[in-house]
Amino acid sequence: MQELKSVYNKEELLNNAVGLLKNLIEIPSFSKDEFNTSVEIENFFKKHQIPTKRFKNNIWAVNKHFDVFKPSILLNTHHDTVKPNKAYTLDPFVPIEKDGKLFGLGSNDAGASLVSMAQVFLHFYNKEDLKYNLVIALTAEEEISGFDGIEALFPQLHNIELAIVGEPTQMNLAIAEKGLLVIDGEMKGTPSHAAHPNNDNSIVKCMQDLQNILAFKFPKVSEYLGEVKVTLAGIHAGVQHNVVPESCNFTLDVRVTDEYSNQEAFEIIQSQMKSTLTARSFRLNSSKIEMDHPFVKAGIEIGRTTYGSPTSSDQAIIPCTSVKMGPGDSRRSHTADEFIYIHEIEEGIEIYIRILEKVL
Repeated sequence: MQELKSVYNKEELLNNAVGLLKNLIEIPSFSKDEFNTSVEIENFFKKHQIPTKRFKNNIWAVNKHFDVFKPSILLNTHHDTVKPNKAYTLDPFVPIEKDGKLFGLGSNDAGASLVSMAQVFLHFYNKEDLKYNLVIALTAEEEISGFDGIEALFPQLHNIELAIVGEPTQMNLAIAEKGLLVIDGEMKGTPSHAAHPNNDNSIVKCMQDLQNILAFKFPKVSEYLGEVKVTLAGIHAGVQHNVVPESCNFTLDVRVTDEYSNQEAFEIIQSQMKSTLTARSFRLNSSKIEMDHPFVKAGIEIGRTTYGSPTSSDQAIIPCTSVKMGPGDSRRSHTADEFIYIHEIEEGIEIYIRILEKVL
């Protein structure tokens, strides 16, 4: 395939990316309150003569030579952030460039992916005779798995065959991702005065039930994601020392592998417990892309590695084949004084382009 040329050189793309990221850091964009960052993103593309479309706080665009008869590849990441934690020593809304790093809330998760994908879209925007359309969607509410982000927008996008989800993976390919199942449970017992015998203590019964499920091993183990992980995330019972409560309530955080749907995992857990369980949602399922997919093979060819990701993202609600890949390190996400290395953004732009040149 003839090498694709860009009207932008590497330095221009990097400067564009860093400038946009600094502007985004300055704008608070907590989940459900992303309008101002969406406008900033619109203005960036307008500056480069690229028309965009809006759906709520989601901004999207298609390549100049979009062809309705071709399948599409989607570049997707989010522009909402979590709130800064109390351990920040820097102002989270002041972009500070120092020692090769850019500090600021959302710089790593997922600002670096967003600005890198924006430059990749610029690079390919004017290309003719691509095998795939290229679509970019910079969306809202990822941090809360909200209903008005990519899930709401996706039906408006044309024939998406592959979604590349921008999250910090050090530009390696997360070819599988665990789903998330949150379960609230309740164990009932007999309330009584603490001074009297009671063989139906809800707390004691709940402890036994929880010990059982926390020791339980799901039969099927994923090649990429390992075992289903059940974590006790919260427990509450009782209001005073001399009263045995009638119930004990708890929450389980379950990270489900590609070997099970969330519904299947829930049914297995319920079969192992005596407590009454209620799932908050079944919509955040696991995902996987095959190793022989052209995008994965192209990534491996240029030296990227593959792995299974324990963290969740919008992959869970994207109803097509997807892969998670972006600059930055997931361990920096949601931390105090969050930062991204400038060279990680530069590398992100380059690697995205190199892989897509092989696929597009």
